[in-house]
Amino acid sequence: MHGLGELESAIMDVLWSIDAPAKVRDVLDRLDTGRPLAYTTVMTVLDNLYRKQWVDRAKDGKAYLYEPAISRAEAAARSLRAVLDDSGDPEAALLHFARSVSDREIEILRKGLRRKPSRH
Repeated sequence: MHGLGELESAIMDVLWSIDAPAKVRDVLDRLDTGRPLAYTTVMTVLDNLYRKQWVDRAKDGKAYLYEPAISRAEAAARSLRAVLDDSGDPEAALLHFARSVSDREIEILRKGLRRKPSRH
């Protein structure tokens, strides 16, 4: 995800795949980064994600339960927005992207644009 490091992205993937709030140990046990990670490393990254408002947390005894603050789709939309903003020419980038979409994606975009409220 745009704006996240490799480990942060991997942790978000784990949280999005779990249908319930998770403890640090739950996340660590499901992480597959190809290298061993310390419990404290995962705890620190989850704390950073909380401060960045990517995850919510609630106290559960002495530990925290973590869950995504936004959906994977919302995160992807944020990433697309950031890419457009950083492109130097958002209009050109958007037009190049529009030429690459499938017929199905065109229908989804049309449907979404019809529902978009007008700005005043």
